[in-house]
Amino acid sequence: MGRAIRTQADATASESAHAERTCASCGRRMPSSAAPEAKWCSGACRKHGLDDTDRALEQRIDELLAARARTSSICPSEVARSIAPDDWRPLMEPARRAARRMVARGEVEITQGGSVVDPSTAKGPIRIRRPR
Repeated sequence: MGRAIRTQADATASESAHAERTCASCGRRMPSSAAPEAKWCSGACRKHGLDDTDRALEQRIDELLAARARTSSICPSEVARSIAPDDWRPLMEPARRAARRMVARGEVEITQGGSVVDPSTAKGPIRIRRPR
């Protein structure tokens, strides 16, 4: 008798309040302890923010995937090498961050061994592909 009936609107509001949020800089899942309005997962990400290189890496991921078959994937090193052929290694982690941000927006998937993995916890070599 004392139970309240949960409406669809209540369920939707509750789900959105607990929706998974990702950092605007690194694309990793935000800690549940973070303030609901927080954009960054850490002080380092807040300090780094998003710059022109980050945007260029995202654009390059799109371009490289568009130039391939829909079922193909690319490596973050291909993205980094296409931007800075002679000094690409420093762009490896920024390329991975760009891919994680794109995963959060639903634009790409990150795989390891052909299986989709959680970008927040993936360690080692990854591939980037369009969602299937």
